[in-house]
Amino acid sequence: MARGVKWGCSYKKTTLFVCSINIFVALYVLRSLYASLYLYSNNDFNRVVKYTPDQIRKMEESIRIRRAKKPLELVKIVKELKEEFNREETVIELPKEVKNKITDEILERLRSLNANANISEQRNAVENWRKEKLQEVKLLARETEGLTSSNLKEEAGILVRALESDWAVLSENIGLWLPAEVIHQEHDDKPEGEEEPEEEVLPGRPLPPECHAELHTDYDGAAVRWGLTYHKESAADCCQACLDQAKYAKPGEKKCNIWVYCPSETGCYSPDIYQHRNQECWLKYAEKPKLNFKDSYSESYRDSHPNAPLIVPWVSGVVSA
Repeated sequence: MARGVKWGCSYKKTTLFVCSINIFVALYVLRSLYASLYLYSNNDFNRVVKYTPDQIRKMEESIRIRRAKKPLELVKIVKELKEEFNREETVIELPKEVKNKITDEILERLRSLNANANISEQRNAVENWRKEKLQEVKLLARETEGLTSSNLKEEAGILVRALESDWAVLSENIGLWLPAEVIHQEHDDKPEGEEEPEEEVLPGRPLPPECHAELHTDYDGAAVRWGLTYHKESAADCCQACLDQAKYAKPGEKKCNIWVYCPSETGCYSPDIYQHRNQECWLKYAEKPKLNFKDSYSESYRDSHPNAPLIVPWVSGVVSA
């Protein structure tokens, strides 16, 4: 009797029911994922930073300054160094026979120059040889182009590549060295605004050799004759006065062995309190004559004595008493 009972659901219905539930769950999961993605993207959109025009201007200015500070010269130098290194790496290695041949030809060209040829002439001679040799080997390479195997063709090709490469490196490679040409230039290191002192000609008669005159010189010593009140027409007269004083000095008197004269029409500078005028003649004595100033006053001295000129204006001499 139990076998006649019919179940309310079959396997087919059960399977359909389970599949429906799975589809529903899958749709629910997809909807949840889509909703979360939408919310995440919406939050990101809301978090986008909005800059003010002033902030944008400052950022653009910062970029401009950074680009302006880019070390263009350094980049250029590095690029040139790389190119130089690349050239050195690609130097053509010449066979020993070719090196010897090139060296002999260059030496022969240098020997043909005048014995007094300078560095420029030697460099020009070597450069002319290089150009002539390059034309010669290029012509030789074209003439041997049809040959299938030829040592001459191979040698010509090597020479063409070598002579067209960095000649300075190739010269060093074959042992050729010429000193760099030195160009002498006169540099005017005179302070701006200062005139070159002209060669001074002392007024009056020429000074005799025994006066031992020294231009732009001021000797120290004890005064035999006070120059403020003792003037002479010329330096020669001042020197003669010193010689005469030493000759006719009384016993016990100091004998003049130094004369100091002011030849400048505008007077002569001295660090003392007096104003020294033209034609002052100082007769002095010193057991061991000592210089006060010679040629020019130092920069440090002029800094501490603003009235001091650049050149010492006095003329002096040490004579035998």
